[in-house]
Amino acid sequence: MSTAGVTAPGGCFLIAYAGDDPAGAVGIESRVDAALMRSLIVVERLRGRGIGAALIAAARTAAHTRGARRLYALAPDDRARHYLARFGFAPVAPEELIEALAGTFTVEGLRTDPDAIAARRDSASDSAAGFGYPILPMMADLSHDGVIMR
Repeated sequence: MSTAGVTAPGGCFLIAYAGDDPAGAVGIESRVDAALMRSLIVVERLRGRGIGAALIAAARTAAHTRGARRLYALAPDDRARHYLARFGFAPVAPEELIEALAGTFTVEGLRTDPDAIAARRDSASDSAAGFGYPILPMMADLSHDGVIMR
């Protein structure tokens, strides 16, 4: 898991613990009124205990408190897409994600490979160039998550 981009202003990593041991993590890259949730991972032996859900909830809060009204994610496959859908994420056009998050580390990295974001949101069988898996852009609306004073 790379920390590149998450250490930029507005970015962060959130870590979940089970006792004293790390149980999972998620990263946030933010840009004005949008943020990217990335690097969501839960220790395999601890999966199925709600840790991923708690990390996604924390990521929503972290993004929202940084001013984001939309939280984007890049789902690597249909399983991830269905998991994220449980939390209000829906497929979006790659161009929307690129426009909303221009200047972030991840999006600028994707811009160097124009085929990196697969436009195929219904098929996980084709690989996106340079990643070895399809990248399925998704977005959750955070605008109703509470009041933010700007």
